Amino acid sequence: MSTPAVAPVSTSQATLLVAEREVVTRVRSKAFIISTALLLVGIIAGVFIMNLMADRETTTTVAAPAAVAAQLQGSEGLEVTEASSRADAEQLVRDEEVDAAVVNDESSPTGVAIIALTEAPEELLQILSQSPAVELLDPEGGWSPLRYIMGIAFGVIFMAASMSFGLPVATSVVEEKQTRVIEILITAIPARALLAGKVLGNTVMALGQIILIVAAVAISLILTGQTDILGSLGAPILWFALFFVTGFLLIATMFAATGAMVSRQEDINSSIAPIMYLVMIPYMLVIFFSDNPLVMTIMSYVPFSSPVSMPIRLFFNEAQWWEPLISIAISLVACVAVIGIASKIYENSLLRMGAKVKWREALSK
Repeated sequence: MSTPAVAPVSTSQATLLVAEREVVTRVRSKAFIISTALLLVGIIAGVFIMNLMADRETTTTVAAPAAVAAQLQGSEGLEVTEASSRADAEQLVRDEEVDAAVVNDESSPTGVAIIALTEAPEELLQILSQSPAVELLDPEGGWSPLRYIMGIAFGVIFMAASMSFGLPVATSVVEEKQTRVIEILITAIPARALLAGKVLGNTVMALGQIILIVAAVAISLILTGQTDILGSLGAPILWFALFFVTGFLLIATMFAATGAMVSRQEDINSSIAPIMYLVMIPYMLVIFFSDNPLVMTIMSYVPFSSPVSMPIRLFFNEAQWWEPLISIAISLVACVAVIGIASKIYENSLLRMGAKVKWREALSK
């Protein structure tokens, strides 16, 4: 009795099988679950702490005669107690029932004087100080701390995801070569399918973590009543998620290709070092030149830095509606080119053991 022939697995089916294996392996990892949970808890706690610090207001208690008290009523940060006379207001300060007293004083440029026990409250001085009118010719120009914070936030998230999900692609490839498992896998699965599956699976996991982070931030902002911030950050965050996919595809593919060029875990760092520089340098430029329109515009079209620079430009209404579409198209073209080169490197290096494969050998054929 003859055994029925088993139909060969297609490249697409093999890719999905490898991707599924990558996802299942990572999801079942206790270290991954714990680290993701700690990350989400940290983000939620950070949003709540920042909200508490922003909402915390220092109230300065003040005693003042009726005429002065009427002028101070309604001033933000002041709690005014009406005193029958200057002497009574001064006595309240001595008894430490109020932080300071504000009384009439014709010799003062403002018409009032502050009476305090040891030191005049800074908040009260600011309220009573006279500031000249200010006219800004370029209110949107110059350095903005929000730009710096957004650059760091988007950059750190992208770098953390790249290291968390991109580096394991390289280490798994080296591990399969070192244990000779790759020689068995390659007889059943095409090398391109193995590469595509690893990249696809880790991209799905990285994007899933980004979605969880976005959801955690959104829920935290809603619960703390900061819906205005959520509304302004909504579009940039969605663009960041979209740009993240193309950017991570590039990085994960290059990690897999360079990982295939070595056969020992000890050689991974030297192999992936060029990729790390290629990823880190553009983000450093975005952070340090966040207030430079020319650099930010250029960086918003570079695939490795566009996930950070383009959302920032969109948040500050500095980019036209068509610019992110052009940038995404450039990133996709770069993905196709890099995947083609990486596939050749991966196939030429996968079964070569021993010394590190040279770039000329990896790109030959």
